[in-house]
Amino acid sequence: MEPDNLVLQPRDVRFDWSALPMHWVPDEPVATHVMNVLHLLLPEGERWFVRTFQQAVPLISDDTLREDVLGFIGQEAVHAEAHSEVLDHLLANGLDPRPFTRQMEHVFGRILGPRAGLTASQAREQLIERVAIVAAVEHFTAYLGDWMLNADALDRAGIHPVMLDLLRWHAAEEVEHRSVAYDLMCHLDRRYVRRARTMLLVAPVLFWLWVRGARFMVRADKSTKARLTWRETMRAGRRGLLPRLSEIFRAFLRYFHPAYHPKQEGSTSQAIAYLASSPAAREAH
Repeated sequence: MEPDNLVLQPRDVRFDWSALPMHWVPDEPVATHVMNVLHLLLPEGERWFVRTFQQAVPLISDDTLREDVLGFIGQEAVHAEAHSEVLDHLLANGLDPRPFTRQMEHVFGRILGPRAGLTASQAREQLIERVAIVAAVEHFTAYLGDWMLNADALDRAGIHPVMLDLLRWHAAEEVEHRSVAYDLMCHLDRRYVRRARTMLLVAPVLFWLWVRGARFMVRADKSTKARLTWRETMRAGRRGLLPRLSEIFRAFLRYFHPAYHPKQEGSTSQAIAYLASSPAAREAH
């Protein structure tokens, strides 16, 4: 039974990265760096989510949705800072992520930011399109959040406990607020064509950024001679250390079903249960 009337709230988590090894999935540099792409993309991406939703708040006429959006904004802001701290740790230990993160600042700040010189109606349309982009991305984060909460292979592999808590705390909050962006998009524009068109644009770009990010991280890591290959990535997927590409593709297809809703991805009860046991989340109360 899923809980009703869930109130979204940010949790002021703190993580100690002082003992984090470079390869926090033991003996798995490729799996480590494929997941490290989260730290490259999310800080600037989630700050962009926050700016977009802050601009959308005045357009919301439903009080419940407005409260959900404000809770979403608070959670995403904390996520961005938590992942930024991992990048600071990597930099201090000899892996410089800044060449890639500067590109992400350009993508989210300039390419996807508000445009100057638009009429009021054009600015509103562009804002709704940005909300639709967030909804498409949030579909994947909900899928990944559900995967992360159920990835027992990560426990068996001995992943560093602080990193595992970060990933599962974030995963749980992604599942917790998985409907907000989609509901906001539908509140502003219910047309199926926008939903489908935006996902068709977002999915290949997100996949391309992830591959580029993983390739960058593996090459920038001077402590390993590993190389990012499809064979190695597929092997990690078969071992349960990464999501399988076939499962990601099925998640992509689910977004196009006429009866789709994010509630179908993951379990709120499971997310809340993890947040009740998360060391970082418990310390935040």
